[in-house]
Amino acid sequence: MIAFFTGEPVDRIPFLMQWGPWDETHRLWKRQGMQNDGDWYAMFNFDSNGVGAGVNFCLCPPFERETIDEDDEHVIFRDEEGVLQRARRDGTSMSEWLDYPVKDRRTWEEHKSRFDPDSPERFPADWDARAAQLRESDEMVGVGFYPYGFFGGARTMMGAEASMVAMAEDPELIEDINTTLCNLWCALIERVADEARVDVVHAWEDMAFKSGSLISPGMFRRYLTPYYRKVMGLAEQRGANIRLVDSDGHMHGLTPLFLEAGLNGIFPYEVQAGNDVPYLLEQHPDLHALGHIDKRAMTKDKAAMEAEIERLKPILDIGRFIPHMDHGIPPDVPWDNFQYMVWRWKELTGKQD
Repeated sequence: MIAFFTGEPVDRIPFLMQWGPWDETHRLWKRQGMQNDGDWYAMFNFDSNGVGAGVNFCLCPPFERETIDEDDEHVIFRDEEGVLQRARRDGTSMSEWLDYPVKDRRTWEEHKSRFDPDSPERFPADWDARAAQLRESDEMVGVGFYPYGFFGGARTMMGAEASMVAMAEDPELIEDINTTLCNLWCALIERVADEARVDVVHAWEDMAFKSGSLISPGMFRRYLTPYYRKVMGLAEQRGANIRLVDSDGHMHGLTPLFLEAGLNGIFPYEVQAGNDVPYLLEQHPDLHALGHIDKRAMTKDKAAMEAEIERLKPILDIGRFIPHMDHGIPPDVPWDNFQYMVWRWKELTGKQD
């Protein structure tokens, strides 16, 4: 994986699974013949995604999860981020987000203490031993910010609408939030790199919908670019050759902005959002694209899945592309179709067991 990103010769493409089945899909697959809970992953011998450093780069301490109300179908609870959610018990849809911990400067000041880089709880109790293992590990060592980024952070704390309104009406609040996150992540990257190592840095944004970015290029360059340049520039200096961002939606406008800000890998480039990965790879020679297998092909027949495999082949010929599912697998994908598609995808990567 590291050689793939650094342009060194590789004998094949990484065979990675980023997202698995929805809970409902998993239950259906068990009824359709999947023998063991983990078979959807274990039976295919995927390449490793690496190992996490085990350090908390986010809220510390987290909120205690608290159930507020419940009935036969739904649970209303406050999650570890302090967000009030209404969720279906059967997990068949996303939650409804009801309330957020940060609403203004006063509530941000109350919340801000949870982003102290010196909080001892950020590192596991056995950190010294773990760091020694990580230094010697053959695995990629990664750190990540989920559910945070320099757009995603304020969004997680305030909600999407309120955070974008604040970009226009209270820019100092957004800048203080992002300065706080930037200082936190730089401090932690320095320590992890000093005491262990950092190969991969992973940010989360989810800042596009099917027609493009949720914010303008000007907003991006004001509120994201300077902070990402600092964090990703430091990460690169400390040995992180893989600097990824996860954002759904149509990414054509955001791709050059993320590359300009110091990231070098973007996923999942959802097909149904209209992403043209061959075009983006040709336009941006420093881009590494991941994902872009259309999960909808698995809802159909073998001919549709074979057509999807054929669609991917010329993208692989361009290079700098690692195919994997373009998001979680919904319940209209039968277990037999999933198996067929994964075996064919594995052949496409050249991985031999």
